[in-house]
Amino acid sequence: MATEVNGVRRPAEDGDEPGWEVDPDDESGAAVVATVGRQLKLRREAAGLRAAEFGRLIGYGEDLVYKVEAGKRIPRPEYLDKADRALKAGGLIAAMKRDVEEVRYPKKVRELAKLEARAVEIGVYASHGIHGLLQTEGHARVLLETRQPPYSRDEVERGVAGRMARRSVFDRTPSPSLSFVLEEAALRRPIGGRMEWHRQLERLLEIGQLRSVSLQVMLTNVEIHPGLGGGIEVLKFVDGTAIGRSDGAFNGRVVSDPKQMQILELRYGTIRAQALTPRETLAFIKRVLGET
Repeated sequence: MATEVNGVRRPAEDGDEPGWEVDPDDESGAAVVATVGRQLKLRREAAGLRAAEFGRLIGYGEDLVYKVEAGKRIPRPEYLDKADRALKAGGLIAAMKRDVEEVRYPKKVRELAKLEARAVEIGVYASHGIHGLLQTEGHARVLLETRQPPYSRDEVERGVAGRMARRSVFDRTPSPSLSFVLEEAALRRPIGGRMEWHRQLERLLEIGQLRSVSLQVMLTNVEIHPGLGGGIEVLKFVDGTAIGRSDGAFNGRVVSDPKQMQILELRYGTIRAQALTPRETLAFIKRVLGET
């Protein structure tokens, strides 16, 4: 909802909405935002506009204009679009959206997203909970809000935004091959309350029906399997290389050595063999959904 302050109509996204602050520990991200801010300031001054005048032209407050130009605030895409039109930049400012888009997300998330974007095959065994790629926005927010020590509001919003952005892996063309194995207990824990739990189960059904996705559930009555030591993630790339990580192997480090990868793939393959088939999994999720 828009508000009016000192004669300036300010959109709800203006001001100090959490999730758009610059992470001081993210040097590369901060450098991008600072560069964009300098370019905006130079173009504004070249147009002979004061910050307050420029803010009125694009519908934002003077304070936010100063924060963006000082590299203290990540400009939203709408901000850059409006600035481009107001300064008659011919698309040069709007083009910077791509530069700042990723900066909003935590550095670790950006690095992971880049790997997922390159992968032609992704395999995941989640030893507890719903994997981040499969989470609804509400589910992700609750998890981040309950972390201890607690995250700030900005950290929570940045984390949610980053997790949602990673879901673009399902929309890639050509699609990578994705497989997930979840524990039954993760499907039965009503994180976020019954309504959010219901939405999360529906999201799993939706993803599980994608042609590029294999979704499986490990029932709790399976006495033992190779994933009891922790989760496993395996990513394979078009050049034949691969990386992986497991909480229960190699001290949780990311590995790429073929022998180490062979161990992770053996464990993951055995886990998939012991879990419900994808068809059985969809039927199981529907039964759980009927119980909510």
